[in-house]
Amino acid sequence: MSNSNPEMNALGVVALELAGGQQPAHPALRSGQAGELAALIGRDLAKLVPQVSALDLVFAAAHFDPAEVLRPGWPIHRRLEELQMRAPGRNAGPRLLAFGADANGDIPLPLQADPALTGGGLRVLPFVLTGEDAGVLGECRQALEEVLLANGMAQPDTALLAQNAFGAQIEHARYFTVNDLAAMMAMQYDNQGLADLWPLLETAMFAPSEECWLETPPEPLLRYAGGEARMALFDPAGWCAHYAHDKNDCERLQRVYDQYLMRQRQMAAVLEAHGIDVLYVHVHAGQDARALLAH
Repeated sequence: MSNSNPEMNALGVVALELAGGQQPAHPALRSGQAGELAALIGRDLAKLVPQVSALDLVFAAAHFDPAEVLRPGWPIHRRLEELQMRAPGRNAGPRLLAFGADANGDIPLPLQADPALTGGGLRVLPFVLTGEDAGVLGECRQALEEVLLANGMAQPDTALLAQNAFGAQIEHARYFTVNDLAAMMAMQYDNQGLADLWPLLETAMFAPSEECWLETPPEPLLRYAGGEARMALFDPAGWCAHYAHDKNDCERLQRVYDQYLMRQRQMAAVLEAHGIDVLYVHVHAGQDARALLAH
């Protein structure tokens, strides 16, 4: 039941909204609990979209920050696809495959969350739906996009099992496609004053071979291309020249420049959380910053 074209698979997450910022006690579930939770997830999804029952459900019983899922190439979901293709029983009908910690509680590398990205109020558990019948899979993908965002709440017993198994106080548990998750993150970044950065992230995720610029003063100058973000790193004189500031008010400009550097660090941290390398390009007064970033 493997699909030769992974781009056709349906990629989604179980999103766990945590109460009071309290993090789960366990980063991943062992095989027994992982299988139990996967069975309930498969049931929930099949109730929402009947085509799900004809497909393999491949589930990561480990939780991640949304930024770890929303990365170019969808690396966590791709690891699940690789595990699915190596799993036994490929010709025995739809399978339920759950992956988590081993018998010793150790978590394999593909399912290890980044410890630097813990602490957020939303953790996500990735899953993949796949099968040989491209028609059924296409119908399933379309139906999930139409249904989950509005009606994708997990059933109470599913949420309760997730809460008890992970050792977390969960306010809401619901299902998203990766497109739904991206749309929700876009709104969150908008609320955090990072709306101008979203087009670069969106390009990296959904059109990684394309180019995207952030060139909206007073924001940092950024170019995404070739899988990396190039950021202009101005010295004070170069920054002043590029943004056409008044050179006579030096004390005020120094404070503004410091704020600009903080903004750069903030944006670089967000990009790196999404798996996008940031390359700093030094720009001095008199140099064409845009031309330097385009090389």
